[in-house]
Amino acid sequence: MNPGNTPITGPSGLEALMMPSDYRPRCINAENPHGGKGQAAQTASKLGPSRKGTPCLNDIPAGSRTVLADVDGPGIIRHIWMTVTDATSPTGPNVLRNLILEWYWDGEGTPSVSVPLGDFFCCGHAQGCRVESAAMAVYPNRGFNCFFPMPFHSHARLVLRSEHNEPIPAFFYQIDYVETDSLPADAMTFHAQWRRQRLTDLADDYTILDGVEGRGSYVGTYLALTALESRWWGEGEVKMYLDGDRDYPTWCSTGSEDYFGGAWSFADRDEAGRMYERTYNGTYMGFPHRAKNLVGRSSDYWDTETPVTRGFYRWHIPDPIPFQKDIRVTVQQIGVDEQGLFERQDDLASVAYWYQGEPHKPFPEQVLETSERHRRPR
Repeated sequence: MNPGNTPITGPSGLEALMMPSDYRPRCINAENPHGGKGQAAQTASKLGPSRKGTPCLNDIPAGSRTVLADVDGPGIIRHIWMTVTDATSPTGPNVLRNLILEWYWDGEGTPSVSVPLGDFFCCGHAQGCRVESAAMAVYPNRGFNCFFPMPFHSHARLVLRSEHNEPIPAFFYQIDYVETDSLPADAMTFHAQWRRQRLTDLADDYTILDGVEGRGSYVGTYLALTALESRWWGEGEVKMYLDGDRDYPTWCSTGSEDYFGGAWSFADRDEAGRMYERTYNGTYMGFPHRAKNLVGRSSDYWDTETPVTRGFYRWHIPDPIPFQKDIRVTVQQIGVDEQGLFERQDDLASVAYWYQGEPHKPFPEQVLETSERHRRPR
């Protein structure tokens, strides 16, 4: 049997398209919630049978857990698409932080993915933005796409947990996967973990990931930064402590903007010669978000201005970071002012993306923190 068209074995990239495949394609959405062969698009609309009768999930209750997919393996999820409003009412903002993705592989009792929906797709701060990259793509208007392959040996269960204060009127989604007769026994499962510190500790590196034990590969970072002090913020180095590293890391960047593919403070000049930070989207590195307002969230008591918010991604797809026993990932909070380097305290949220064998060590309690205060952007 030639599996073909697979990121795990066989040809890769465009060359894989010319090879025959024994994979059995399936998709799950509101029109086919169980992904059954020949079972999609059965519900009638006013246009008649099988005419877009159930395009989405309606009125998802506050505090609920909705199972988006519950399928047996072996298989590989190859694409996920979602879209949802970013606010349900003037008193119901922050939908993209209040919907939590919790995904489970192979019958495990604790999630391998636990991330707010927006942050997972590189849209932190509860605001959508344009993302154009190999792993994640977000297109108008809040069309969230993920292309990380997600193998499962025996079972996949994808849950949407709502911590929003109001019902979600409409949630659209599609999970494209393939069934296969077998997977390599050592095929590792996908993991993603969200963390947030509303105020980082002075001279104490922010932790992006720790507590991971076993063999795996670190494949990506998303960072949502709210600068709480003025001056340049991005001198902090990203560090990766691998396989027993304690005091000093094996892997280290030369600065925050350097890690995300930029240099010299992302600086550009406008027509008047004034410096500004240029945002960008790249295949593996990007700075897609910079803002200093909450769009559409003014009231009689406040305007839309906020501290400057920024969002960055880095995919270690051509350069994954393998580990054999454990990994810890951190970033310093160091800036530059008129007198040189100084230690900063800012608001940081992050998503770490990696693959590892199961069973994985349960995520720390602070990672699963669900309070509204902890999630709320500045």
